[in-house]
This record gives sequence, structure tokens and C-alpha cells, in this order.
Amino acid sequence: MKKTALITGASSGIGKATARAFAKENINLVLCGRNEAALKELKDELSERVAVTTLNFDVRNRTDVFDKIDSLPSQFQQIDILINNAGNAHGLDSIQDGNLDDWDAMLDINVKGLLYVSKAIIPQMMERKSGHIINIGSTAGKEVYPNGNVYCASKFAVDALNQGMRIDLNKAGIRVGAVNPGLTQTDFSKVRFKGDEEKASKVYQGFQALQPEDIADIIRFVVTRPYHVNIADLTVMPTAQASSTIVNKN
Repeated sequence: MKKTALITGASSGIGKATARAFAKENINLVLCGRNEAALKELKDELSERVAVTTLNFDVRNRTDVFDKIDSLPSQFQQIDILINNAGNAHGLDSIQDGNLDDWDAMLDINVKGLLYVSKAIIPQMMERKSGHIINIGSTAGKEVYPNGNVYCASKFAVDALNQGMRIDLNKAGIRVGAVNPGLTQTDFSKVRFKGDEEKASKVYQGFQALQPEDIADIIRFVVTRPYHVNIADLTVMPTAQASSTIVNKN
């Protein structure tokens, strides 16, 4: 029987690349995100390989999260793999200059959104005593860097939740793990700098950054291990990156 994966933030970046990698592994897909047109385009692309459906919602909206997941067609109701990928960074201000709306966005998406989606899926995994949850963290959840304050705090929370989930779900035989990327060339910096293309592009200049496909390949590897193998916490950086603040740029 084919497995089914639910991926949040599937309309771009790591989520989109992971959907493509899973389709190659014959895993059916529930693609979730805010960009309905992008989700439909990806569905049309991947439906040639596997069964695909889409859910258009914002993970910050608790009611919408539960209503949309509850509305899944019967074919997609059993979620075997949950990829908690949706997340964002907003602004790069010092704590004293921080924007409250930016703080709310990061905590609501990166922490509460992850919790809402997990809460909607975990009961069925508990009932079956099987399932696999991958939380997409960050090197920012391992070390704090200047002006990273609240974003780092949100990703430290993901790290703690990943550990807590693994402990609490252990008796049910549910695998829980995190993949923590370093500098990965997506729209991440464009969002952080609020659409400033010039600032965003400079983040990735002078070295070879990770690509979404690199992270997707790692996620694919993690979920295809034998069931007795759980990769609990994996951090990956480009070769040029030694830490959040040390990057070998030419």
C-alpha cells in the first residue's frame, strides 16, 4: 500500500522540492500552502506519477487548519508522513528595534502553526501506532546570531518541540525527527528583507549555497529508512558555512 505524505509550505522552496522527491518514491501527496495557484500547478505536474490533492490554508489559522485537514477525501485521510515545513523569517532587527508584527508572524507560523498541523494529524498516527513526523528546523535553532533573536527563538522552539514529540510519541512507535538546514537558496531571504531583491541576493553571493533539492533529497533519505531506524536530528550546511556567522565567501 502506498504511503501518503502531508507537506506544509509545499508551494515553493524546500516543500516543493520535497513533494517532487516523494513523487519519485511513489508516495501520494497532500500539498498544503497559501498560494493556491502554485499548489495547483505542482499538483498538475506530479499527478502523472502519484495521487495528489491540495489544501489551501494558512497554518496560523487554527480553525482553517483543522477544517481543511478534516475535509480531505477518503483516499488521503490516512497521513503516514507529516512534513512540518511551513516557516518564515521576518526582519533582521536588533531586539530593541524589533517589529511586533514581525515577531507575531514568526511565532505564529514557525511555532503555533507547526503545533496546529501536528495536533490535527497526530491522533490518527496514535490510533494506528505508526507514522513519521519530520520537523524542518534550522541552524538558527542550534545557535543564536546577531539580530536573529526572535527568529532564532522560534527555531529553538521547533528544536524543543521535536524532542518533546519524540519522547511523548515513543510508546506509540511514531518516528519523529528534525532536519535543520543552514544557508539554503530559497525565497527565505526575500521574505526576511520584505521583497528587497538586492539585499536578499547578497546573502547567497560568493559561495555555493544549499539548494531546496539538496534538503529534499535528505528528507527523502530520512523517510525511506527501515522503520526501526529513526534519524532524530540532522543538521546540514553548505561546505562554505561553518556556523551562522562564519561563511567562506570568495
